[in-house]
Amino acid sequence: MKKIIIAACLLAVSVSVFAQSGTNSPYSQFGLGLLSDQSTGFNRGMNGVGFGFHDHNQVNVKNPASYSALDSLTFIFDAAVGFQVTNFNENGIKKNAKNADFEYAVGAFRAARHVGVAFGVLPYSNVGYNYSNTANVNAFNSTQSVNPTYSNTYSGDGGAHEVFVGVGWQPVKNFSFGANAGYLWGDIDRSVVNSYSDSYVNTLSKYYKMKVKGYRLTFGAQYTLPLGKKDAVTLGVVYEPGHKTHTDPECLVVSSNSQTAVNDTASYTIKNGISLPDRFGAGLMWSHLNRLKIGFDYQLEKWGSIGMPQYQVINNVASYSLVGGTMKDRSRFTLGGDYCRGERYRSLFSRIHYRAGLSYVPSYQTINGVDGPKEMSASVGFGIPIINTYNNRSILNITASWINRSATNLIKENTFMFTLGLTFNERWFAKFKVE
Repeated sequence: MKKIIIAACLLAVSVSVFAQSGTNSPYSQFGLGLLSDQSTGFNRGMNGVGFGFHDHNQVNVKNPASYSALDSLTFIFDAAVGFQVTNFNENGIKKNAKNADFEYAVGAFRAARHVGVAFGVLPYSNVGYNYSNTANVNAFNSTQSVNPTYSNTYSGDGGAHEVFVGVGWQPVKNFSFGANAGYLWGDIDRSVVNSYSDSYVNTLSKYYKMKVKGYRLTFGAQYTLPLGKKDAVTLGVVYEPGHKTHTDPECLVVSSNSQTAVNDTASYTIKNGISLPDRFGAGLMWSHLNRLKIGFDYQLEKWGSIGMPQYQVINNVASYSLVGGTMKDRSRFTLGGDYCRGERYRSLFSRIHYRAGLSYVPSYQTINGVDGPKEMSASVGFGIPIINTYNNRSILNITASWINRSATNLIKENTFMFTLGLTFNERWFAKFKVE
């Protein structure tokens, strides 16, 4: 019971910490922000691969069917923090930004024979940016001695997060299935302020706000096919049905003038204006002697069929409505692997997990009528066992990642991220004999 209370307290702390943003990217101003891969420490070392993976001492939230592989008499709690540095490059101008964030907190235990239960808090999306641009009002008129300027300032913060509980069951040998039920919540605030050096010209400010709330259901299954005594292949699939959420995006447009002190305000709201897409995933994991594991995942999210809130002025008529065509279906390809000589060896280096992975996400955003950034990433990671007189089953997960987002004539981003996670693995209900 003490462990349950401690886990609940840690989850409560993580919920409060999740209020901060985990990005500095201008690309987070579109859609619901930068989408999280929703993976834990051992997945991140392989750059997020996991649909076909199941492990007895790690929580794999990528596929709820994997919970059935958890050890008996075991309670697992896994949490991590992330640190990142991003370099932005636009037309030869470079800037750096730093960020730190609490990444996730999850727990799991075996509830019955071949039945595992997991719970936790995960990020869903992140929004965080602040930049501006300034230009001359009469850019092509050189006859004026003083040319007025205008500035556009863009800012945003927040994100969406998910608290979930899931169960996985293995009804027959080599086959398991499971489901996660989650609640999505969070605040996303964005603003665009258009101002002029001429104080007699009105400043136009647009404030966008949404309180994200809704449920998520994810279903998963895994089947393992033995290939002789040394090898096996596991096929994993996941499916998440898309649906409307109870989110009402708002837009507040304010026209103000510092000289006349006159403000004109217009407010718009779209009822149930945010939807989540259908999501499909499939992955293969090949295991050799349960030491070397290599997996490949493919994921598809049907964002192309979903309209996004947009403020428009057409023929002097302003409107705030759902507009399609701003996003396309999002695909993600991931290849990764894990190697550990054996968890029972005496040598520390033989018990370390060595991990690596690669990922590619084609452009799925449309920005000013052109394709947005494509994303390429790579990671290396280590799972280092913590050995002491009390417990030698906990693992320190360390991951270093590189993420590149780039598009023609748009900002290029290079992010270097360091994730530090700790998986507590303790025995439950064990009875000790004294002779």
